[in-house]
Amino acid sequence: MSTSMTHRRAELAANLDTVRARIAAACAEAGRSPDGVRLVVVTKFFPSSDVRILADLGVTDVGENRHQEAETKVAECADLPLTWHFIGALQSNKAAAVATYAHVVESLDRRKLVTALDTGAHHRAHPLDVLLQVSLDPAGVDHRAGAEPALLAELAAAVGDARMLRLRGLMAVAPLGADPVEAFVRLAGIRADFLVDHPDATWLSAGMSADLEHAVKTGATHVRIGSAVLGSRPRVQ
Repeated sequence: MSTSMTHRRAELAANLDTVRARIAAACAEAGRSPDGVRLVVVTKFFPSSDVRILADLGVTDVGENRHQEAETKVAECADLPLTWHFIGALQSNKAAAVATYAHVVESLDRRKLVTALDTGAHHRAHPLDVLLQVSLDPAGVDHRAGAEPALLAELAAAVGDARMLRLRGLMAVAPLGADPVEAFVRLAGIRADFLVDHPDATWLSAGMSADLEHAVKTGATHVRIGSAVLGSRPRVQ
């Protein structure tokens, strides 16, 4: 292994230790087991070589935001026992392609994406796990992504009608500039209502590098961590 790769491995190992300790501490404070929180490392803009180091360090779940980059990395790391999460905004004309390689799609927020994902998933040997992305923005405020809470039932029903999609739960992002505590408390209420009609959809993907503790205390089963593990994202030309 080259000197640069040895240095990078040490850097990622130290960062992973820190993040795992943060998760464990948040779980302890919330009276939860750390085994109930899955770390999804978001490798957007970072090379496949980092993914290989992460896998060697025990990471099992990797998140990607962009279709072209994700598709390439999945192919380059096909020999690794990883679960690939697509967490970025989905374009309807690319959703079918995403469904052919992702193991989990966390950003399903529109009815028309259901058909596209289901079409792509028919090329798989087993159903595609999906999370419904819910918006935590206040009512009436324009938001970047996520379904309004009132539309979740309709969206879940569409997933239930799809042959190759499996509803696993919800995903959310705390709004920019908002208090994450308030955002995740609201998410907990939305989730509680959702579980009444969908008791098996227990996954909750919430929390990133800056706010994972709040998400864990609110019941997150998956946290999506990028910079706290990988460092600042490299510049993209």
